[in-house]
Amino acid sequence: MTDIEWTPIGAPGAFYECPRWQDGAWLLSDFYADRIVTVTGDGRTTTVLELDGDHPGGLGRLPGGALLFVAMRARKVMRLEPDGSVAVHADLTPYCEGPANDMLVLPDGTAFVGCFGFDLNAGEHPRTAALLCVLPDGTVRVAAEDLVFPNAAVLTDHGRTLVVGETFAARHTAFTLTPDGLLTDRRTWAQVAPSPALAPTGRMIAELRYAPDGCAVDGSGDLWVADALHGRVVRVREREGIVEQLDLPDGFGAFACGLGGDDGRTLLVCAAPDFDPRARAAARDSVLLTTRVRVPAA
Repeated sequence: MTDIEWTPIGAPGAFYECPRWQDGAWLLSDFYADRIVTVTGDGRTTTVLELDGDHPGGLGRLPGGALLFVAMRARKVMRLEPDGSVAVHADLTPYCEGPANDMLVLPDGTAFVGCFGFDLNAGEHPRTAALLCVLPDGTVRVAAEDLVFPNAAVLTDHGRTLVVGETFAARHTAFTLTPDGLLTDRRTWAQVAPSPALAPTGRMIAELRYAPDGCAVDGSGDLWVADALHGRVVRVREREGIVEQLDLPDGFGAFACGLGGDDGRTLLVCAAPDFDPRARAAARDSVLLTTRVRVPAA
């Protein structure tokens, strides 16, 4: 554990998630305020898009500049064009049980999207889910199956390896990314804590000692990961597990993190008192906390 001082930036939100450093500012989803925002390094917060009754999830850009975002409850990937128009980019409903979630968009516009697999907030019994691949033309295919709450994904090893967090399995799973966008050679990248057996949600949460949520990869190939149940962000190394831990201020959980800033050494954490949708939608208690790290973003 490392003692740390956190610096808040930007205006409080309902539930910040999915931070991306793009064009000199942070791009974020504010789940339960149904909006996408940007936050500059000096804290200026600007609403980019307001959704009509849905929660935005993962974010990314197509090569031409259009913004892709996940409409979580509709289970679609939407496209915000530079002219401000919004269109359906891909319909995930035939493949996605429960809400759609985070998304990794590759430089060619191929996207990988995770699904809850069940309705977490309604207390449904957890079940496994798929990681979906959305091609640049919007075609959807199943990239990997039988993942336990597939969450944030990143590329490592100079783009040759995709690593996805399995939140309810306390691990990160790796795949080799082939030149044609297929995932092969599935393997455990880091089993940080024991995986509980599939059981009622409350029991699994009580047993989880590590719950990987949003993450970012640094230049050494390590992951900075928000541990959604234990109020911390941790640096995780392949096969070794946690090699560094930064605790958040009391009363806050960590639900996503990103690396950015002009030199790539600013670690931003999306923090909130909890992930209860009713409580978070009724308040503006989510904050963005930053600190400096030694190794810049990959």
